[in-house]
Amino acid sequence: MQVDTHTSSILVPNSRRAWLRTTGSLSAVAIAMLGANEALAQGMAADPSKDVGILNVALGLEHEAINAYQLGAGSGLLQKPVLDIAVSFQGHHKGHRDALIATIQKLGGSPVMEKSLDEYAKALGAASLKNQSDVLSLAAKLERGAINAYLGVIPAFASKDLAQIAGRLAADETMHWTILTNALGRALPTGALSFGA
Repeated sequence: MQVDTHTSSILVPNSRRAWLRTTGSLSAVAIAMLGANEALAQGMAADPSKDVGILNVALGLEHEAINAYQLGAGSGLLQKPVLDIAVSFQGHHKGHRDALIATIQKLGGSPVMEKSLDEYAKALGAASLKNQSDVLSLAAKLERGAINAYLGVIPAFASKDLAQIAGRLAADETMHWTILTNALGRALPTGALSFGA
């Protein structure tokens, strides 16, 4: 078994790193709405245009994840038990997408449109996927990037409730990464504090 010794900056795609740099300005209102906590969102000050821009970057990342799982599912490279898990994870990302779209619309914005499956295939290097391990490795890399992206917003909040919402999103991604890493036969990190750095 191989221990993952890569740093998070290597595993986080450039678009996710850019999102991490800008998420500190995401308002408490947007995160409260994203977590379906409209009561908490009421009465908070916000800059909706800034929030919409940041949330659209997150939405773009969810579109990417959904399409990555679609590419994997449609590749014919995944064996039945693994295929079922990939489709389940894709469903989680669709839930994240739907929450982001609803939040963007509630803030008066227009959600970023999804690209074509062919565009995602090219961007993700789908032509280089030759076996189940390749598909799972790509998915694990994207999930690790998502973990770090969602964890990146937590320090921006004074409210424990808002931090919990961002943490719940990161928890979904962490569950995905852990299962994918296990399916690949790779060892989980041996040290503490493996994510969010």
